[in-house]
Amino acid sequence: MKLDDFDFDLPEDRIATRPVFPRSKAKLLVAQGDAITDATVGDLPDWLRPGDRLILNDTKVIPARLTGQRHRDSAQGPVSARIEATLLSPDPQGNWQALLKPLKKIRVGEVIQFADDFHATLTDVQDGQGVLAFNKSGEAFERALNEVGAMPLPPYIAARRAADAQDKTDYQTIWAKNTGAVAAPTASLHFDAELMQALTARGVEVTHVTLHVGAGTFLPVKVDDVTTHRMHAEWGQVSAQAAEEIAATQAAGGRIIAVGTTALRLIETAGRDGQIAAWEGETDIFIYPGFEFQVTNALITNFHLPKSTLLMLVSALMGQGEIRAIYDHAVRENYRFFSYGDASLLIPAGRG
Repeated sequence: MKLDDFDFDLPEDRIATRPVFPRSKAKLLVAQGDAITDATVGDLPDWLRPGDRLILNDTKVIPARLTGQRHRDSAQGPVSARIEATLLSPDPQGNWQALLKPLKKIRVGEVIQFADDFHATLTDVQDGQGVLAFNKSGEAFERALNEVGAMPLPPYIAARRAADAQDKTDYQTIWAKNTGAVAAPTASLHFDAELMQALTARGVEVTHVTLHVGAGTFLPVKVDDVTTHRMHAEWGQVSAQAAEEIAATQAAGGRIIAVGTTALRLIETAGRDGQIAAWEGETDIFIYPGFEFQVTNALITNFHLPKSTLLMLVSALMGQGEIRAIYDHAVRENYRFFSYGDASLLIPAGRG
C-alpha cells in the first residue's frame, strides 16, 4: 500500500480560510455506499434515524500560539529577540512542550516575556522542542493564555492569513469543555444550537468523549509504504457512562456515528476487544485500509489533505475506490476543503 495511492489534485482556491456562517449552512456530501447526494449540514436530521447516537469530542482548543521577547545582556548592552512559541502538550509537572522559533535564539534558563505579568522559562530542549515553565498555573494560566494567545490555525490556513480574534470562536466547538487540544476536532465546528435542537427533536442521542488533538495531526506521512508509518500519540478518555450509552445504542439497533476522525479513533481504541469499554490513556491507533471497525457505523468528517493519515482512515471506512469517487465529486462540485471547509456524512455499505 503506497503513499501515492492516497494522492489527489486539489485546486488552491478550494482550501477554506474562513468557515461558513451560520455553521450549519455548510455543504454536506452524503455518501451511502457508492451513492452520493449533495445536501447541507442543516439537513443532517433528515439523514439520521431516531435512536442513532452521535459521538462528540468535547476537547477544548487552547490559544496555543504565543509571541514574546527574550531579553539578554551583551557586550554591546541589552538586546532582545522575538520568539514564537506554539504549545504542544503539558507534562505532569505542568510544564509545556513547545515549538520555539527561532530555537537558536534562546538558551536554557532564559525567559520569554509574553506580557507584563506572563512569562516562561526555557528549562530544557528535547528533540528540537523546548520545555517551558510558566509563571502561572491553573485558572490563572488559562486566563493569561486567553488574553495573549492566538488560535493555532493549521499550516494551510496560517500560510494564507494570520489568526485573529474571530478564530477564538470559529475554531472552537459549541460543546468544548475539557482544555488540552492544540487543534480543533473540525467536523464538530459545523454544529450550532439550532442544529442540535433539530437533532434532539429527531430522536438522535449524543455521547461526549475526550481526545486532546495534538499538533501531530498535521505531520506529513514520510514513508512510501504507509503500513510502516508510526502515528503520533494523543490522550483520550471514554468514560464508563459513555461506554454504557454506546453499548445500549448498539443493543437497541441504533447506529454509532462518530463526529470527526478524532472521536472515531478514540471509540475504536476503546472497542479493540470487540465491544466498547471505558478507556483512558494515550492512543496511537493508525486506521488504514484493511482495518476492521468494531464500533463505528458511520462518520461525519471534513475533506482531508492528500496523502494524509485522515484520508487513509476514510478510505478504510468506505473503500479506496469509493473515497476516490467522493473526492472527485467534491472537487467537481466546488466543496470547500480542510478544517474550515464543508462536511461529509460517510455511511459504508453494510454498516448503515
